[in-house]
Amino acid sequence: MIDSPATKRNSEALPALPPTSDDLGPDRSLRRPFLNRELSRLSFNARVLAQALDPRVPLLERLKFLAISSSNLDEFFEIRVSRLQQQVAYGVSANSLDGLGPQEVLDRIAEEVQRLVAEQYRVLQQVLLPELAREGIVLVAPEHWSAAQTDWAQEYFRSNVLPILTPIGLDPAHPFPNVQNKNLILVVSLDGADAFGRRSGIAIVQVPRVLPRVLRVPQVGDGKTRALVLLSSMVQRFVGELFPGMAVTGCVPFRITRDSDLFVAEEETDDLLEAMKGELTRRNDGDAVRIEVGEGCTPELAKFLLSEFELDSVDLYRCPGPVNLHRLAALADLAERPDLRWPPLVPRLPKALQGKALESKGSIFNVLRQQSLVLHQPYDSAAPVIEMLRQAASDPDVLAIKQTLYRTGPSSPFVKALVQAARAGKDVTAVVELRARFDEADNISLATELQDAGANVVYGVVGHKTHAKMLLIVRREAGKVRRYAHLGTGNYHPATARLYTDISLLTADELLTEDVHQLFLTLTGLGSVRHLERLLQSPFTMHIEILRRIEHETALAKAGLRGRIVAKMNALTEPGIIRALYRASQMGVQIDLIIRGICCLVPGVPGLSENVRVRSIVGRFLEHARVWWFGASDTLYCSSADWMERNLHRRVEAAFPIDDKELRRRVRLECLEAPLEDTLGSWLLQPDGSWRPARDLPGAEPFSVQEALLRGEIRTQDNQEENLVFQDELPLR
Repeated sequence: MIDSPATKRNSEALPALPPTSDDLGPDRSLRRPFLNRELSRLSFNARVLAQALDPRVPLLERLKFLAISSSNLDEFFEIRVSRLQQQVAYGVSANSLDGLGPQEVLDRIAEEVQRLVAEQYRVLQQVLLPELAREGIVLVAPEHWSAAQTDWAQEYFRSNVLPILTPIGLDPAHPFPNVQNKNLILVVSLDGADAFGRRSGIAIVQVPRVLPRVLRVPQVGDGKTRALVLLSSMVQRFVGELFPGMAVTGCVPFRITRDSDLFVAEEETDDLLEAMKGELTRRNDGDAVRIEVGEGCTPELAKFLLSEFELDSVDLYRCPGPVNLHRLAALADLAERPDLRWPPLVPRLPKALQGKALESKGSIFNVLRQQSLVLHQPYDSAAPVIEMLRQAASDPDVLAIKQTLYRTGPSSPFVKALVQAARAGKDVTAVVELRARFDEADNISLATELQDAGANVVYGVVGHKTHAKMLLIVRREAGKVRRYAHLGTGNYHPATARLYTDISLLTADELLTEDVHQLFLTLTGLGSVRHLERLLQSPFTMHIEILRRIEHETALAKAGLRGRIVAKMNALTEPGIIRALYRASQMGVQIDLIIRGICCLVPGVPGLSENVRVRSIVGRFLEHARVWWFGASDTLYCSSADWMERNLHRRVEAAFPIDDKELRRRVRLECLEAPLEDTLGSWLLQPDGSWRPARDLPGAEPFSVQEALLRGEIRTQDNQEENLVFQDELPLR
């Protein structure tokens, strides 16, 4: 660890960090007080699936939560399970924090996923489809098609599907074809001989990806019922037309999930962009890690498929319904029932950027010279961020623009503005992270577009993903240079800005903008660790400063004063921080953690963590903001970093303070205080690793923090201020 001058200065006011140890208590049962990371991730997916059963959630949104739980499982197998299988294959015996070895974790995963898959299909078949049918939205199986629906389906199949299909009969001249990642495949059993007298009896048919997987049947009768069919069902129903003169005796769908993690030896490549392009072509052809089979799969067929893909029986998952539930998300749009969706979101604008207020200032830069702005997305519009960049692109006084791009999506307005600025002759630098998982292709495309426009494009630092969200604008004003910055917890992505909760800071503060400038110099140039006045950065100062601030609260409590920590993030897995939180709890520090997904800390254990409470909020919006508050100094940081090993040690991250008192109070209120009151979307982590709905607690009053924020209302208890705010009893310099 390299200490910056700021770190060394702070260390004078903070206690020295104690040595780390797994032995945090006299009870030997506490020697490994950690929850398993992978099982914790699966628990989060179960909480997502639970939204599909919540009657307060609009019906079509409940269907989408089911689809999300399916796509989450896909990624879990593509990345996490594939790594564990590799560890087993190569004889890696290293245990996880909770003491489980790779094979033990895989066994536990198989048990949990089998239960989760069974629950997914129960929710679909017994809850959602019947409720949709009562609303006149019917997913019609082929055996229930009317004569008119059958005629339409057959005509669609012959006109749009049949010309694309390529059946492959298996024989010595036609071996099993290469099955790409997550493609839906049909195994067709046949009786009879073909034109050449062959009687192999089995063929493979791939359901085309280029066609929509859910189709709406033209209206018939009263026109009130919306009938929909699955493309896979249509292909199964008419697959016999591919094999004239032969009888179809069986047709079973299956899907393979493959290892999708990319590997590029960055130190050994001269051109990361070209190396990533080459690696992307391998994503669909990685090792198989899971096979899903539809109804009708016999033990013999299952054994054949497992052998073909070199998988074990534990890797097979039977689907009592459509294979790949993620495809059902399209049904929500095809139903055309806005009354069964979330009400439209109308984000707010800060008063300083509304109508006449902005007209009087002339530009967003004039506003920011007078005050910093905080946006809490999606309740606040993300438009000011893109508007600041657009104004900069066309402003003759803007000299340079620098921006990090991690996930920004295709046809990004941010990229368009950067291209416009580069073509206008401004000095544009884009730090594009090519290794943003599953967005690599989009990022390669935008990097090429920016290079063609004349922008400086760099790919960050070898060995460290650039995950910090920063935008810096350099402007000439009154004969001198002034900087403006945006710092955020979320991506520069217009779609997720309406779906994820995030914090944005727009500022002209000289210390902060100078720090952002120094971070960009670190990313694009060479040199030693640069001194930052206000920002924390990974991999240099962030981890050590978080530990020091936790230990400061611990020292307060040990001295008989009050210690308090409230932190919100996506995941908590970093063992050093978890141990520090345990020590703080043992000294009496009151700790509340709002963790959306993975949590390896065990709360509520007597003698260890009885002063730690952990909750997860799952609702309409994905809780994505990272906000940390340390009570002794009333210091609040926002960041793109979770408290995970990768964020703190293997990524370039930034944590920025909210210095303005009113803005800090607002962020604390909306991101930390109000969520602690939530009962309708909150789950509470128990000492045994299970999650309990907060609504089940005795005396719990119904309150949803997301709904309150949508209405512009936040309710706090009378004693909330006393619980969360107190004087600086031990100043932190």
